Amino acid sequence: MKKTIFLFFIFISSFIYGQEDYMLAERYYRDGKYEKATQLFKVLLDKNPFNTTYLKRLISAYQETSQFETVDKLLKQRLITYPTHTYLYVELGYNYEKQQQKETAKIYYDKAINSIKTTTGMGGFIGRLFKDNALLDNAIMAYEETMRYNKSANYEFQIAQIYGEKGDFEKMFTSYIDLIDKNENYLNTVQRFTSRYITDDRLNNTNILFKKALIKKSVSNPKDVWNQLLSWLFIQQKEYEKAFIQEKALFNRNPKYIVNIINLGFNSYNSKAFETAKKCFDFILEKSPFIDQILTANLYSVKIAIATNQENIESLFEAIFTRYGKKSTTLKIQLEYADYLTFKKNEPEKAIDVLTHTLEIATSKFQKAAIKIKLGDVYVFIGNYNRALIYFSQVQTSIKNHPLAQEARFKVAQTSYFKNDFKWAFAQLKVLKSSTTQLIANDALDLFLIISDNQPKDSLDFGLQLYAKADLLAFQNKNTQAIDTLQKVITLYKGQKIEDEALFKQAGLFTKIKQFQKAIDNYTQIITLDNEGIFVDDSLYEIAEIYHNQLKNIEKASEYYQKIIFEHLSSIYLVDARKKYRKIRGDIIN
Repeated sequence: MKKTIFLFFIFISSFIYGQEDYMLAERYYRDGKYEKATQLFKVLLDKNPFNTTYLKRLISAYQETSQFETVDKLLKQRLITYPTHTYLYVELGYNYEKQQQKETAKIYYDKAINSIKTTTGMGGFIGRLFKDNALLDNAIMAYEETMRYNKSANYEFQIAQIYGEKGDFEKMFTSYIDLIDKNENYLNTVQRFTSRYITDDRLNNTNILFKKALIKKSVSNPKDVWNQLLSWLFIQQKEYEKAFIQEKALFNRNPKYIVNIINLGFNSYNSKAFETAKKCFDFILEKSPFIDQILTANLYSVKIAIATNQENIESLFEAIFTRYGKKSTTLKIQLEYADYLTFKKNEPEKAIDVLTHTLEIATSKFQKAAIKIKLGDVYVFIGNYNRALIYFSQVQTSIKNHPLAQEARFKVAQTSYFKNDFKWAFAQLKVLKSSTTQLIANDALDLFLIISDNQPKDSLDFGLQLYAKADLLAFQNKNTQAIDTLQKVITLYKGQKIEDEALFKQAGLFTKIKQFQKAIDNYTQIITLDNEGIFVDDSLYEIAEIYHNQLKNIEKASEYYQKIIFEHLSSIYLVDARKKYRKIRGDIIN
C-alpha cells in the first residue's frame, strides 16, 4: 500500500512539474523567446513523444527562427519511427509552403491525402491540420476521402463549416441540409450555425441561397423537417404569416406540431406582429385538446386585444372567467385583468379586489409572489407606497435568489425613488445593477445613473424630485401629464445634466403617443446641446428609427444611420446602424 501511494505521489509530482514546464515554454513562445521555448518543448516532447501539442509548438518555434531544415529532419525521422502517423506529411508540406516551395509542399499534401486509404484513422486529424493551416480545399478533400474509405465516419458538418469560411455559401447550405437529411438530430445545431449568415432581409443573398437549397431538397425528398426549416427562415426574416402557413402544414400532418404554432404566436406577439399572433392563438383555441394550451391562447388573445385597443376587452375577460372560472389555472389571466383595470381603465380598487381573491386561491409560493408584485404595482399606482413596499419585501423574503425576488427588489428601489427616498433607492440599485437577470440589471443601471448623475450633494434635489414625479406619471400610463411635468424640468433646469435626461424621456413618450415630429425635435435638441453628450448616439439612432419605421422617410433614415457609422464608432448602435444603412442602400449582405 505504501509503495502504491509512493508511486502515485511520484506520478502526480511529475505531472505537476510537466505542467509547469509546459506553461513556462508556452510563455516563452508567446513572448517571442523562441530559442528558450524550443529547448523546453524538446524536453517535453522527448518525455511525451505522442503529445501533438508539444510537437506542433516545437515545429512552430523552429519555423519562427527559420530553422526549416531542422523541422524537415525532425518530421522525416518521426515518420520513420511512426510510419502510421501520416498526418506528419501535412506538417512537412506546410514547412515547404513557408519556404515558398509550393510544388514540393503539394507533393507532401498529396501523400497525406493518399495515405487515408490505408490509414483511415488519421483522416480526421489530417483534415483538421489542413483546416488549421488555412488549406481549406485540402481539408475538404481529406474529410471526403476519410468518409469514402470509412463509412462510419461523418465529417459533413466540418465540410459545411469550411465552405462557409471559403465564402461558398451555396455549397455550405447544401452540405448542412444534406447533413439534416441523413440525421434530423442535427436540426438545432444547423440552425445555430446558419443563423450567423441569415439576416432579417429576405432579399439578402445568403437568405436567398438558403431558401433555394431548402426548396430544392424538399422537392426531391419531402420531409417535415424542411417545413420546420422554412418556418424558421421566415421567422428570421420576420415574415410571420409565411411561417404560419408552414406550421399549419406541419400540424395537418402531425398534431404534435401544435407546440410550434404556440411558439410562433409568442414570437409574433413579441415582434408586434399582432395579426399573425392572433391567427396563431385562434388556431390553438380551435384545434388544441389541452386545457393549458387553451388558457395560454386565451391569455394572449386578451393581451393582443389590449395592445391593439379593441373595444370588447372587458367582455373577452368575462367570457373567459365564465367558462374557466377564477381559479389557480386562470391565474395569469387574472393578473392580466388586474393590470388592464389599473393601467388602462384607471380602476385600481377593482384590480385590488381581483388580486386579493387571486391571492387566496394561489397554490404555490411562486404564484403568490407574482400576485404580490402585481398588488405592489397597483398600490404604487394609487400612491400607497408603504403598502406596495410591504408586498415587494414579502416577495424578497419568501423566494430568495429567484428572478421574481430580483424583480421585487428592483420594485423596492423604484418605489423608493418615486417617493423621493433617493438614498435608499440608490443603495438597492447599486447591488441590483449586477443582477443575474439581465433585464433587471439594465433597468437598475439606468435608474442608478439617473439618481447618481442628478442628485446634488449640497442642495435640495428639486429637479430630481420633479423628474421622479414625471417617471411615476409615465409608470401610471398618464403620458400627457408626464410630458407636461418633464417640460417643467426642461424649463426650470436648463443647462443642468437633468435637462438631457428629461428631453430624452419626453422624446420616448412623444413616440409612444405617436407625436413623432416632437420626438425628433427633442432628440435634435439633445444633439445640439452637447455633441459629445452621453445621449447623442441614442438620439441619432432613435431619429433614424422614427424616419425608417414610422415616417417611412428612407432618405432621412439613411442620413442618421450614416452619422452613427461615421461619427460614433464606439456606439452600441454601430453594428445595427451599419446593417440597416446597407439594407436601405441595397447592398448584398453576407
